[in-house]
Amino acid sequence: MSRALISVPPKAKKGEVVQIKALIQHVMETGFRPNSSGVLLPRDIITSFKCLYNGTEVFACEMFPAMAANPFLTFHTLATESGTLEFQWTGDNGFSVKESAKIQVE
Repeated sequence: MSRALISVPPKAKKGEVVQIKALIQHVMETGFRPNSSGVLLPRDIITSFKCLYNGTEVFACEMFPAMAANPFLTFHTLATESGTLEFQWTGDNGFSVKESAKIQVE
C-alpha cells in the first residue's frame, strides 16, 4: 500500500502563485535489477502523475525507470478560486492512487 503526503497552503489570495508539494511512497523498481538469485525483479514504477484544480489539469508529468523511489514533486499554480486539488498517480501492475486537498481563496 502506498502513502501520499500532500502540502497545499490552506489559504491564498486570489491571483497568488502557490507552491504545491506531493510525495508518494513507492519502490520504483526499474526491472533491470537482479534479486539475490540473479533473477531480474519485475518493473514496478509510477508512470504518470497529474493534478486537477476544480477539475482542470494544472500539472502533469510522465515518469520513467530512472526516477528515484518515493518520488517528490514540487510545482506552482495560480490560486483562482476556492476548491479542491485532486492528485492522481498511476503506474505498472494496476497501480493507482488518488488524494485531494482543499484550498480557500480570499
